[in-house]
Amino acid sequence: MINKIENLKLGIIGLGYVGLPLALEFSKKKTVIGYDINKSRITELKTGVDKNLEFDKNELQKAEQLKLTSNIEDLKSINCFIITVPTPIDSLKKPDLRTLFQASETIGKLLKKGDLVIYESTVYPGCIEEECVPILEKYSNLNFNQDFFCGYSPERVNPGDKNHTISNIKKITSGSTPETADLVDDLYKYIVMAGTHKAPSIKVAEAAKVIENTQRDLNIALINELAILFSKLNIDTQAVLDAAKTKWNFLPFKPGLVGGHCIGVDPYYLTHKAESIGYKAKIILAGRELNDKMGQYVASQLVYLMKKKNIEIENSKILIMGLTFKENCADIRNSGVKILFDSLKKYNCVLDLYDPWANPHDIKKVYDIDPIKTLKENTYDALLITVAHDKFKILGENYINNLCKENKVIYDLKNLFKSNKIDLRL
Repeated sequence: MINKIENLKLGIIGLGYVGLPLALEFSKKKTVIGYDINKSRITELKTGVDKNLEFDKNELQKAEQLKLTSNIEDLKSINCFIITVPTPIDSLKKPDLRTLFQASETIGKLLKKGDLVIYESTVYPGCIEEECVPILEKYSNLNFNQDFFCGYSPERVNPGDKNHTISNIKKITSGSTPETADLVDDLYKYIVMAGTHKAPSIKVAEAAKVIENTQRDLNIALINELAILFSKLNIDTQAVLDAAKTKWNFLPFKPGLVGGHCIGVDPYYLTHKAESIGYKAKIILAGRELNDKMGQYVASQLVYLMKKKNIEIENSKILIMGLTFKENCADIRNSGVKILFDSLKKYNCVLDLYDPWANPHDIKKVYDIDPIKTLKENTYDALLITVAHDKFKILGENYINNLCKENKVIYDLKNLFKSNKIDLRL
């Protein structure tokens, strides 16, 4: 087994929101090969284009020690593989591990004696050793913890956040043997200035990852339920939260649409594992159900107030501002806005979509309509601000108000603006 990080030859498998920043950070210290099965992704990155808008051309082109490839043969010299592929859920809200298993198969065919495989993808407790390791053994004809070793260090990437980056977010590490755990920990200490936390086992590290976001999901679900209750009581939810957070130990969560690749996904990984051992996780699933229904709730609230203002719902013009799963980010996958959009479509209104961050082709693929490129005054019967993009704040509430007709409903889900020009808030 390799016992020094100086002897590790790194290969990052998957260059998305997790893999690319990791590869760039490691490349500041040593040579790294970044591999992605998507050839167009590699071509774009080589020309300095990151379609996720996380890195600019200068950042990509100055990474001289990062070698980008879609040719698996280029990984033959690697002895430390870091797998950062996506692990989503399927249409039944079950873990979709096909890409992870494919990556394990690919790396299994390349494994040599003494090699190290580190996983960063989100999984349920036990997945690495019970599901991925057998694949590595099968395709390598090598024995786990004798011929090759594994580590797990769950990603903590926060897309769109320029303050909390890899180097200043504390990293959980783990390994399949004590010696492996030490090596994995040393490797991440090499780039993470905030330090590391070495978990006692891979299963502990896996569990820690999924409960981080499960906890957040449940806290948001509680605030969403309170927002629904306070709306029925005609109480301003934000005013209640502002008052409550004056207590030192009140947790400052906000209501909203819950989506993305972590909060809206990780709880299902944990409940899937629970079900596999015959345990039904009632509280976790209740929180997920409530958060998944918030899009329908928002749509019903909007339609109710439009009717109250005598606005004809059918054929009304409604603008949705913001389609990504979070602010200042280009990713629209698994966004809570999609459920809201689908709910409003049932009322036969005319929907316009606008998001200056999102790729128009991605929007067309998910929503089956083209987004608008320019905003026109005096156009909309209703408008929803669904994502707290800084660009929306810069536009200002007067600008947004002028996009609407005189008799209209403006629904600010993110509490960006405070004046009486806003008709509804969560």
